[in-house]
Amino acid sequence: MIRRCGSIVVCSLFLGFFIAGCQGQKSADQQSEPDATATSAPSAAESAKSAVKRALEPKPLVVPADTVIAVVLDQAISSKSAHPGDKFSATVENPIEIEGKVAIPKGARADGVVRDAKAAGRFKGGATLALELTSITVAGRDYEVQTSSAAQSSKGKGKRTAAMVGGGAAGGAAIGGIAGGGKGAAIGALIGAAAGTGGAGLTGNRDITFGAETPLDFKLLQPVKIREK
Repeated sequence: MIRRCGSIVVCSLFLGFFIAGCQGQKSADQQSEPDATATSAPSAAESAKSAVKRALEPKPLVVPADTVIAVVLDQAISSKSAHPGDKFSATVENPIEIEGKVAIPKGARADGVVRDAKAAGRFKGGATLALELTSITVAGRDYEVQTSSAAQSSKGKGKRTAAMVGGGAAGGAAIGGIAGGGKGAAIGALIGAAAGTGGAGLTGNRDITFGAETPLDFKLLQPVKIREK
């Protein structure tokens, strides 16, 4: 009888300890839950703050494809000495506005690359010189661009063609067409190209030179997103 009572007492004590341990663990878990909530609260606040900041940022100005960028060269480039891959710099001549805002200001720096350069042959064969813009710098930020080529070539004994060189080729073609039909248009295009570049032309050995401050036109092949200041 005494032994049975002792067993009952031991079991009761063990059960009491077990219940007390469970309650203590539950209390600890309840105390830790507010800490977890407090930890996650700042992250939610930061996310909300970032979302508001993004919403308030001005949308970029999108310069569409086919926009013509007029520049003047900062240095002379010749088909005789230039090589494909050579870099050159230029200055934007006319500002480009989008939705009444200046996306690319006059005076912005433009960088480009020589896509093709071929010196004239000594006895036969013409010269070729083709340039493309690769980037424009606006407010200290560089933007990659893809453009058409400003190109000029000579064939045979001094015959030459031009494309996208200062807009002079189109104007010359119109004048030549009025003067003498198709043949006059072709001649006029060449005269217009040479006159429109203010320094582009052929040397005595049929090499092509774009002088410093030569105006050139490049057409965007892909739109460019310009961030506002």
